[in-house]
Amino acid sequence: MSEERGFAPARAEPDGDREEVRMRGIGEGSAEIRLMRPGEEVACKAILRALPEWFGIEESLVGYVRALATLETWVAERGGAIVGFLAVKQHSPWAAEIEVMAVTPALRGRGHGRQLVECAERALRGRSVEFLQVKTLSPSRADAHYEQTRGFYERLGFRALEETNVWGEGNPCLVMVKYLPSPA
Repeated sequence: MSEERGFAPARAEPDGDREEVRMRGIGEGSAEIRLMRPGEEVACKAILRALPEWFGIEESLVGYVRALATLETWVAERGGAIVGFLAVKQHSPWAAEIEVMAVTPALRGRGHGRQLVECAERALRGRSVEFLQVKTLSPSRADAHYEQTRGFYERLGFRALEETNVWGEGNPCLVMVKYLPSPA
């Protein structure tokens, strides 16, 4: 069944079987969104380290960086430098998850995160993926940084589905989902 729907959970290489989705923003300061190239995990790790309010648990940070080698990962490149990234894990032919996403602190709020999500959505829709999820800290544990994160995803159309304890009692997880309608 997975072959007929084009399910390929491994990372898409620019010269692989999948068509590479690229986006270039319009206007001054916009970024080009493209698939991550081998070795660029180092730049992604530096971005995570610059965001300790979100990625301050060392074990999680190391796990995210390790996973980038196998996940479908897009980067936002601006002026030759990687300024953000988003990694997607496809769970089934119909569902995928944003595993990790980050934008350089100085450039947050300038549309690069939106560009990354829109690029991932376009690629997933092209494979008939119907649902995209993201996990973040639940509002039941007050945190101003994660309030920003939830607001970002809500503005992009994600909706709260459920709270779980998948990260343990001290870190309640909010699962947010978005329906991806088929391209017309």
